[in-house]
Amino acid sequence: MEDEVFDLVVVGGGITGAYTALDAALRGLNVALIEKEDFASGTSSKSSKMIHGGLRYIEQGNLPLVRHSLLERQRLRRNAGHLVQRLPFLFPILSEDGIFDRRLASGFEALLWTYDLAGGWREGVLHKKLSREEVLAQSPLFDPKKLESGFMYYDSRADDARLTTNIARTAAFHGAAIANYAKATAVVRERGKVAGVVAEVDGRELRIRGRAVVIAVGSWLRDWDGTTPGTDKPNIRPAKGVHVSVPWTKIQNSCTITIPIPGRTRRATITRWGDTALLGTTDEDYQGNLDDTHCTRAEMDFLLEGAMHALRTEISPDDVLGSIAGTRPLVAAAGGKTLDVKRNHEIRTDSDGLVTVVGGKLTTSRHMAEQTVDAAMKVLGRRGKARTKNAYLLGAAGYDGQAATSSGGLPAHLAERFGTETRFISEMLAERPELSTPVVAGLPYIEAEVVFAARFEMAHTVDDVLSRRTRARLMARDASSSAAARVGEILAVELSLSAAEVAAQVTDYQSKIQREKSVLMGGTSS
Repeated sequence: MEDEVFDLVVVGGGITGAYTALDAALRGLNVALIEKEDFASGTSSKSSKMIHGGLRYIEQGNLPLVRHSLLERQRLRRNAGHLVQRLPFLFPILSEDGIFDRRLASGFEALLWTYDLAGGWREGVLHKKLSREEVLAQSPLFDPKKLESGFMYYDSRADDARLTTNIARTAAFHGAAIANYAKATAVVRERGKVAGVVAEVDGRELRIRGRAVVIAVGSWLRDWDGTTPGTDKPNIRPAKGVHVSVPWTKIQNSCTITIPIPGRTRRATITRWGDTALLGTTDEDYQGNLDDTHCTRAEMDFLLEGAMHALRTEISPDDVLGSIAGTRPLVAAAGGKTLDVKRNHEIRTDSDGLVTVVGGKLTTSRHMAEQTVDAAMKVLGRRGKARTKNAYLLGAAGYDGQAATSSGGLPAHLAERFGTETRFISEMLAERPELSTPVVAGLPYIEAEVVFAARFEMAHTVDDVLSRRTRARLMARDASSSAAARVGEILAVELSLSAAEVAAQVTDYQSKIQREKSVLMGGTSS
């Protein structure tokens, strides 16, 4: 990167920055993307993993956001069909302590019709009302004595970390220069205009020259924004959200269920991911360390108690398999509840040409990126239309989800993670059958996926593999700790790491797990 002058330098390797790099590359710009840690290591691996319009945004009166989000959802369903799958949502109607008064059921159905008309119909199926028996068939642990009926509607989900990394890789496929573990420390200016950034890479400082610079660092804009002294800082209000995973047998849901939380206006969701169920989320202001955000004991108890109140189940803290905590980069001043803040985004261009994007949500990342590159093009004095509306991500072109997953087993697992790139995994297995060995006990990931992550997905560390290229840390935290040494051995061969480097990575990963558990069980705060 030091030897080139880029048209555009994008700072921030979350989903917005990654899509910005892809959009710019497809318009013919010479673009560089840098991320201070691993791709998606911030908010973009710690979301609710839903690609949706957001039913509650209709309740807020933000119908334009819902309509546009549903359009973007379908674009992702097409352009990343192997990573974005249909997700049924179930709302139970209870005789007491429900999400809403049962007498308002007809009003809630009107809300669902609005959702369908706003764009939910694009999924090819409309919402439907379910009888008590139909609800119990989907989620048998609801109390039949309190359950009256329910509603089901449809959205989508994605492994947010894999989606983000895939977008960054697709940008590289189209000519972008991308680098993780490259921390921007300053924006360079010449004659009053941005001229690139200074970054720290492998302990040394280098200058990445660029005619325009985009800051897409999400919540971290609170701590570093790259603006000149005296410039009004963009409004940024991090809002913390947490999730915990538990054994699916504790929930037994076949779709995402929405449950009431006693004494709270917020409802929670429980989504099945393989043999685990993901409970979330919270929505509170966060002023702490953005690089050390964890689910606390109080937050975990809040979610577990909500699940036990809504379902006939018992879940103890010892049942929790893993947890994540991230922050939403809300565009808002202090005051009021973060839950009520609209999930809009903001793009600003300073007088020196620095472009900053903040806010929004996972589903609208492509559109945010399009508008961000539009702003950068004005700085550059260039013209060119976005091409990402119909741009396939790697592994998506020619993918047939029904054919690829209908028989189940390892082929289905690989198809939903790699799409048509599964052929590369198959070639590895043909040459080295031993790579079919599971990485983590009880999870479907195999050693060939670790090799692929090192060779093609820019995984540098044990944490990259177990936290983001796979979701082993979230789904089986303690078992993943036991697998860390073996992952390190594979990376040592693929990346030519020394024994000391591998040992340091394993120790670092296991220390992170201990820190997570300490906060989760109430030992410390975060």
